[in-house]
Amino acid sequence: MTITIPLQIIDLHEDGFHPLVEVVVYGKPFTLVLDTGASKTAFDQTILLQAGGNALIKSSDRLSTGLGTNEMASSTAVINDLYIGTLLIPEFEVPVLDLSNINIAYRQMNHPEVLGVLGGDILMKYKAVIDYGKKTISLNI
Repeated sequence: MTITIPLQIIDLHEDGFHPLVEVVVYGKPFTLVLDTGASKTAFDQTILLQAGGNALIKSSDRLSTGLGTNEMASSTAVINDLYIGTLLIPEFEVPVLDLSNINIAYRQMNHPEVLGVLGGDILMKYKAVIDYGKKTISLNI
């Protein structure tokens, strides 16, 4: 079965484009950047804590790579009931990072804040097909 979800493509003002996808966490809608270059889906610590819910954020000994550094401390949280369109992921462990630099840049360009990035772990597992022309992502379950 294939689920097709709309994407919002935002213009980064001469710096390219980012596709955004809506998700639901803790019963509330959030936006993620669809990031094919990110190995894992990751959430911003500040926004996750503001979202409420009952996420227990645990420190991790691992340092995250990417996002312009090899030395970003990270934590993890188990998210119950992550919805991407109608796809329900009932329990998902996600790295929790300080992604405030992304949201600062987005605010400066009048774009919405994002909870984080949708990365290769979910894209690969659900055999994602991204269609920029139709502005959709299809996930296979």
